[in-house]
Amino acid sequence: MDTAEIVKLCQRHTIFSWSAQSKVAPVVVDRASGIYFWDPSGKRYIDFNSQLMCVNIGHNHPKVVEAIKKQADRLLFVYPGFATEPRARLGKLLSEIVPGDINKFFFTNGGAEANEAAIKVARLYTGRHKILSRYRSYHGATHGAMQATGDPRRWPTEPGASGFVKVMDPVPYRFRFGESEEEQTRRNLEYLAEVIDYEGPQSIAAMFIETVTGTNGILPPPQGYLAGLRELLDRHGILLVCDEVMAGFGRTGKMFAFEHYGVQPDLVTMAKGLTSSALPLGALGMRDRIAAHFDNNVFWTGLTYSSHPMGLAAALAAVRVLIDEGLVENAARMQNVMLEHMAALKKKHPSVRAYRAIGLFGGIELQKNSRGEPLSAYNTTHEAVTGLGKALLDRGLYTMTHWHMVFCNPPLCITAEQLGEAFAIFDEALAVTDAVFEG
Repeated sequence: MDTAEIVKLCQRHTIFSWSAQSKVAPVVVDRASGIYFWDPSGKRYIDFNSQLMCVNIGHNHPKVVEAIKKQADRLLFVYPGFATEPRARLGKLLSEIVPGDINKFFFTNGGAEANEAAIKVARLYTGRHKILSRYRSYHGATHGAMQATGDPRRWPTEPGASGFVKVMDPVPYRFRFGESEEEQTRRNLEYLAEVIDYEGPQSIAAMFIETVTGTNGILPPPQGYLAGLRELLDRHGILLVCDEVMAGFGRTGKMFAFEHYGVQPDLVTMAKGLTSSALPLGALGMRDRIAAHFDNNVFWTGLTYSSHPMGLAAALAAVRVLIDEGLVENAARMQNVMLEHMAALKKKHPSVRAYRAIGLFGGIELQKNSRGEPLSAYNTTHEAVTGLGKALLDRGLYTMTHWHMVFCNPPLCITAEQLGEAFAIFDEALAVTDAVFEG
């Protein structure tokens, strides 16, 4: 098919996510390799968002391709009540790389289902019903995961299931708990302790957090927050669930983001970088004492494609590439390179409000004026932000924008030279948002 026919048929017969269908104008992707993908005409794009922050090892890694081919020749599918070699090997590998006493895993089709399973496990293990989560969060589009989600994508699904309670983040969108990180942590945890009292700690099963907030701002937790949160939850027997779907598998310069903060979650959810999205796969990891509960109690959940051998084989290869090729360490090294480029953009472009990165998990905030007002209000998109995304794409760089942010989340195999190439494109394209800066 030619490009026009592909677009026409996709628009006529398929639905695109999170979009009014009449406004969709997709780029056609023909092939991909490393940090790049190409359209059918041969135009090359830098994938500066790893698609959905998920192609962590880069596109079409030959070792992953080969692992998928070998598994396809041997065994495509068995139902999840059977044991397979890829299941045995991946479970063992994850028990070795996930810190602490998280040694048992339930395999799902993706991150939303991993969070759904975590909700069930928390309730079954504790005998409690309520789930705490934060407003600046996204945990998936399935029903339970969406009710745990704090951002406005939840609104059209309401009223939802019962028992979900939202709390403020240590760094809310407008309100400030304090200027210093220590003050933000102290005041937020005082507030959270009061919410727990109001809700009845004996009724709360777990608190879900994105270890580093993803699409709602790329926000690492302030100093001392995770340790203080862990202590507060332990005081009441409330489980800590770290959603590492986006932040896990090297994205932050550690294999898992919670390793930066010296805290052990009770449950950890993962997907995306688990297979580098070569095939769908998610997982829920649980501490030994929680896993032991299900030795004599039924694990009341299941999926037709749980522990799918094709996904498991892809994950084994993708995780081995992360480890063997030092991509986690490369993400840590490239953090400062990225921050230096971001600092240069802020110095030059008045529309750049702020920037941040942990590993290769980064973003740039855009501002409306010298008072630092965000270019887009909460849950809105400014036409200049849309224009910036188009200007980047026209120049051969793909990434996502969200409200007043543009994301910087390239594959972890990116080099310093390639980062320079990408930020040179940003330097040109930011003229679009500079043009609407009010001074």
